[in-house]
Amino acid sequence: MNPGDRVRVQRADQTYEGVLLPSSTSQNLVVKLEGGYNVGIDRADADVDVLENDVYDIEAGETDDESAVEFDPDLPTVSLISTGGTIASTVDYRTGAVTAQFDAEDVLRAVPDLAGRANYRGRVVANILSENMTPDVWVDLAEAVHEEIEAGADGVVVMHGTDTMQFTASALSFMLDTPVPVVFTGSQRSADRPSSDNVMNAVCAVEAAKSDAAEVMVCMHATESDDVCALHRGTRVRKNHTSRRDAFETVGAKPLGEVDYDAGDAEISFRRDYAERGETDLSLSPDLESDVELLKFTPGMDESALDVAEGQAGLVLEGTGLGHVHSDWTDRIAELVDSGTTVVMTSQCLDGRVCDRVYDTGRDLLDAGVVEGEDMLPGTAKVKLMWALANGDDPETTVRTPVAGEITDRSVPWE
Repeated sequence: MNPGDRVRVQRADQTYEGVLLPSSTSQNLVVKLEGGYNVGIDRADADVDVLENDVYDIEAGETDDESAVEFDPDLPTVSLISTGGTIASTVDYRTGAVTAQFDAEDVLRAVPDLAGRANYRGRVVANILSENMTPDVWVDLAEAVHEEIEAGADGVVVMHGTDTMQFTASALSFMLDTPVPVVFTGSQRSADRPSSDNVMNAVCAVEAAKSDAAEVMVCMHATESDDVCALHRGTRVRKNHTSRRDAFETVGAKPLGEVDYDAGDAEISFRRDYAERGETDLSLSPDLESDVELLKFTPGMDESALDVAEGQAGLVLEGTGLGHVHSDWTDRIAELVDSGTTVVMTSQCLDGRVCDRVYDTGRDLLDAGVVEGEDMLPGTAKVKLMWALANGDDPETTVRTPVAGEITDRSVPWE
């Protein structure tokens, strides 16, 4: 009996089946159960039967499964680009933990339902959890997507951790003009859990990458059930729940479209206007100004909080309601603007538009040089300001001009 073997453990009136993991002590057994959880058992109280030897290579960290995806000249080509995250993760049986160590080929092996839907090219840009994402990786990713499309990909699927996916999707929306779909997807629950959403999200993302909507989109569960995935515009999406499978929402409107997973061919329908395939020439503007901060205002916060923006190229404020901060902050903000810092105001409210012309506080902020961020999400506004400062002669005009659907024509109730 060795780590990596599939075992059945009988203890009193309980039976456990799973993969035997390494244990830090000789007195205990550690078993990875089918449901994804680990259980520790005292060896003295357990009867163990080995059901199968070496189902997992502990040292290599690989299963024996082989990819079933083959080339078909009649199918479109979809590039799968991995950055890490839960959808591109597997169990490290040396520790029993889930780690981001899959490359794109491993995803094909793990999701056999992808076979027959497209031809695939695999590429790894990063192998990190999304909290470790940086603007430098955004640049690498944008360049990789550009190269894949230039090489003939009919669509691109980016596998990404969910926690910061909305930021990366926004970054690529500004950096890349694309004639084909670029679809971000991930999973809230890892592949070793029965409730994992990785298979459905991956399949729906590939179908979206074959669609006619040549935009940067996020494809994730639309409900808690395995029925429909929502397609969100990359600049209008937000993760609104820590763990639900339907955590992502389009702010201020319904999603761009949806993929019906229950339908035999995962049918796609769109409910909003979108850029059509081939409508835009491929181009890349990858430069970003990294010296941009995002600061959330809360009641009682001292104006010294603005020290974070000292010497920075840009600052996005997440203000109250229509876009306000304490009136004591106004003079300091004016000093920042005079020193060359572009200051953009957004709102803590999920819906609605910044308008600093209604109250005296707002008018004073405008006089201080604050740029209204319209109805951009604060995170999107930060990414856009980074891009605008690096690519435009007039950042204020660029910030207030719609580029990738990040600003709506007008704020209205959902329709």
